[in-house]
Amino acid sequence: MDIQNQIFSEILAANNIVVTAHKGPDGDAIGSALAMFHFLNAVSKSVSVCLPDDVAHNLKCLNGTDQILLFDKNTATVKEKLSQADLIFCMDYNAPDRLGSEMAIELQHSKARKILIDHHPNPKEFCDVMYSDITCCSTAQLVYELIEKSNNKELLNKDICEAIYLGIVTDTGSFRFPSVTFRTHEIVSELIKHGLKHHIVHEQVFDTNSIDKLKLRGYAIADKLEIIAGLPVGLITLSKAELMRFNYQNGDTDGLVNTILSIAGIEVACLMMEKNDGVKISFRSKGNYFVNDLASKNFNGGGHKYAAGGIFYGSLDEASLVLKKTINEYFLI
Repeated sequence: MDIQNQIFSEILAANNIVVTAHKGPDGDAIGSALAMFHFLNAVSKSVSVCLPDDVAHNLKCLNGTDQILLFDKNTATVKEKLSQADLIFCMDYNAPDRLGSEMAIELQHSKARKILIDHHPNPKEFCDVMYSDITCCSTAQLVYELIEKSNNKELLNKDICEAIYLGIVTDTGSFRFPSVTFRTHEIVSELIKHGLKHHIVHEQVFDTNSIDKLKLRGYAIADKLEIIAGLPVGLITLSKAELMRFNYQNGDTDGLVNTILSIAGIEVACLMMEKNDGVKISFRSKGNYFVNDLASKNFNGGGHKYAAGGIFYGSLDEASLVLKKTINEYFLI
């Protein structure tokens, strides 16, 4: 039995299903989670989506976002859901700590069967079923493969298609990353056949901005962009005070690191943002420069070769100094 049919057999045997995705959910996390949510509803299963924290405003364009339970706001309810579940899906993350320490403990204590669906490198063995494909452009594409290969394509509806498309379009940088294959475009064509209005989703995600968001991005590029001397590396650092100055909302800096990478001659881009629990770091790269090792070895993170992230437990200035030291060593390798 192939893994897609194995997973579908697990679904049929389950009564209470919980779908989870990683902290700070991006488009692929929310897209794959809600695609699974709508698919499970289509096969008449009892299902809840439980996330560590909230979804960015521009990603709340999908049906079902209003039904998501957040661990940081509904802690007791999420704990109860995880403890009562007999099947838990772990979408778009490769280790339990991606949920945050507290929700990770609840996941690990749950006696439910656990299924990982993910495309990040180096997955930890924390689930009973591991559907991991690091060659795939997105976890959302893996959800489509699950639906199709388990002979459930007739269940594709507008909600499932929009969620899968959201995951694919965001995690591929609107289809421009090397992870995109002919199969990705085949899948999108199938989604369109089943009712997807791709231009509407794209507009809601990428073309709906607040004035504060645009001012923050303008300030970051005009005043905070730094090109590291002698290297094809661009860096933007944003303090908590600077974020508050522009009424920062979750998602306001999405894509900003890609803007750095778009500068002619830049091969590695880094965005650092000071948060309450540390400095959040996003990396992007191209060509022969892979940033997942840089993130994992120096910033408690990881990810894909060309897109990675991490966190630094210290000040913003200290994080910047560590980057400048390690990036020099990185380019000497």
